[in-house]
Amino acid sequence: MILCCGEALIDMLPRETTAGENAFAPHAGGSVFNTAVALGRLDAPVQFFSGLSSDLFGDVLRAQLTASQVDSSPAAISDRPTTLAFVTLTDGHASYAFYDENTAGRMLSEADLPETQADALFFGGISLVVEPCGAAYEAMMLREAPQRLTMIDPNIRPSFITDEDAYRARLTRMLGVADIIKTSDEDLEWIVGNTDAKALLDSTGAQVVLLTRGGEGVSIVTANGTYDEPAQKAEVVDTVGAGDTFSAGFMAQLHASGHLTKDGITHAGEDGLRAAAAFGAKVAAITVSRAGANPPWASEL
Repeated sequence: MILCCGEALIDMLPRETTAGENAFAPHAGGSVFNTAVALGRLDAPVQFFSGLSSDLFGDVLRAQLTASQVDSSPAAISDRPTTLAFVTLTDGHASYAFYDENTAGRMLSEADLPETQADALFFGGISLVVEPCGAAYEAMMLREAPQRLTMIDPNIRPSFITDEDAYRARLTRMLGVADIIKTSDEDLEWIVGNTDAKALLDSTGAQVVLLTRGGEGVSIVTANGTYDEPAQKAEVVDTVGAGDTFSAGFMAQLHASGHLTKDGITHAGEDGLRAAAAFGAKVAAITVSRAGANPPWASEL
């Protein structure tokens, strides 16, 4: 079982009405939510933990999880509102404006943390930035990392960061216990000031660092060497959810090969890691070929 821990929100995606007016259409989203949905659609056993609202948008999120074969029973339900993210697209690349004050996801606390028997836990996204939910997810990761595989994708959103020093300190602690770190070249540049993924690996003790470079593919960095896997060609509609889907594909393939455990990742080897990255690139290519975060089902592959 894979437990995805992080934000679920409503992406307000730009649209144009039949009258030619600019508008926004609500779609279920959030970085970690997207990863959970993609895992479920790829037939991987997955649960989702977050703070979810009992409002109408919360109903949309839970319905999407259920429809995508994701167990949301670990989630903490409250009557606080759902986080909204208004998306603007420039040449297919997304930027975000978040509305997150006093929301169900934001106000998650350590008292809400579930017990779990999952083999692997995934963390990331904007849920690590703000309080009190950021402290809750950090506590969950630090609690479980000694006995379960943990993977993190910081997915940096600079416009959402209000206390940069505190956020950097949290990332340092969480990256320091992660078995797998996934980061884009842009995110790594923000985190450490360069794109030296090997230095990140050495400074954290992770087993694997995945450095994604958009259309140039992904570098798999381990203590035994660095392996490059190309991106799969696609006609890009937008990049919403691309990295989230890649993470899901990578974990789904490792789960299928029996390597998505604390012990298993040490035996994945070059072939196992390459196969996982190639599968992640394959499913991400499908996601970018259609509007919004709409990961593929296993049957579409």
